[in-house]
Amino acid sequence: MEKIFVSGPSITEKEIQYVTDAVTNAWYGNANIYHEKFEAKFAEYIGVEYAMALPSCTSGIHLALMALGISHGDEVIVPEITWIATAAPLNYVGATPVFVDVDKDTWCIDAKSVENAITEKTKAIIIVDLYGNVPNMNEIWKVAEKYSLTIIEDAAEAIGGTYKGKKAGDLGAIGLFSFHGSKTMTTGEGGMFVTHDKTLYERALFLRDHGRMPGDVMFMNREVAYKYKMSSMQAALGLAQIERIEELIERKREIFYWYKEELGSIDIQLNSETEGTRNAYWMVSVILNKNFGKKKEALIDYMKKQNIDTRPFFNPLSSIPAYKDLGQIQQAKIKNPVSYAISPYAINLPSGLDMTREKVRKVCNILKNFITA
Repeated sequence: MEKIFVSGPSITEKEIQYVTDAVTNAWYGNANIYHEKFEAKFAEYIGVEYAMALPSCTSGIHLALMALGISHGDEVIVPEITWIATAAPLNYVGATPVFVDVDKDTWCIDAKSVENAITEKTKAIIIVDLYGNVPNMNEIWKVAEKYSLTIIEDAAEAIGGTYKGKKAGDLGAIGLFSFHGSKTMTTGEGGMFVTHDKTLYERALFLRDHGRMPGDVMFMNREVAYKYKMSSMQAALGLAQIERIEELIERKREIFYWYKEELGSIDIQLNSETEGTRNAYWMVSVILNKNFGKKKEALIDYMKKQNIDTRPFFNPLSSIPAYKDLGQIQQAKIKNPVSYAISPYAINLPSGLDMTREKVRKVCNILKNFITA
């Protein structure tokens, strides 16, 4: 059977034309033309004042932490279930991640777990819009306001998601996006920093260009900082993608509903969409009933043998080798039961923009065979 990949983009003649024009003409006086167009269009779509194109979402989280002055001795609350890129920049600035539980339905950070983890060292909360969903922000906002904490939003997976009319990326002080090749919209690699706060934007702008003031042509760097820029070719690709964004999101949602129809009779859990939200469904994820007695490793291996590419639901961050020295795992297993209950039984199904109804049906039939075998 033809291999079915877990994720991938939609590239049309528009993207090819824009990138070709960038590589041909975006030099000399036109060097920044695609950056400016891309950032302006992206800011307009999210509904924010400022947008800054970057080489990755990870670099954006790093800049966000630095712009907020988070450093050694500070603690930042992070959900257990996310990719390490959410937490790794905390190590870059010397802060400590504190892992908390997720909601059993949204799989996003749980407000009660956040409040229970707050100490005098806590400076911020990083929320993650997991697999395209958004947290219960009313409760998160209440906690953040009560304890005067800043919210950083890792919206890497959620372009097009909404919470009560607000776009994903506009739910905290700073929002960060990823344009990795697996994401709903892509620049191959890339990211975006968005905010309404001019001070935070300008500080991040300064830090991303080796500590050089905007407009400085004398190379008088004020601080040792970073080189976090996107190429004009990537910006051209991003511009074409953001101009097609609603088309791409609707395609992702269509793919999810195909899965939902095919798997509706099976005792499993799929991505949720609570009232007042729009799930962007970057990845269609499935949690097996633990009573099946089968874990994600076995399902991934079974699918692989059928030429179907999948990926595991994220492991709790407190459980992975990279964070063993934090010593949080024993407490986390008790304090974060939802994360530890979900992860062993969950995977991401093929969700690329090349999926068809027939491909979805094949994946679902093989999944059903695995469950009943």
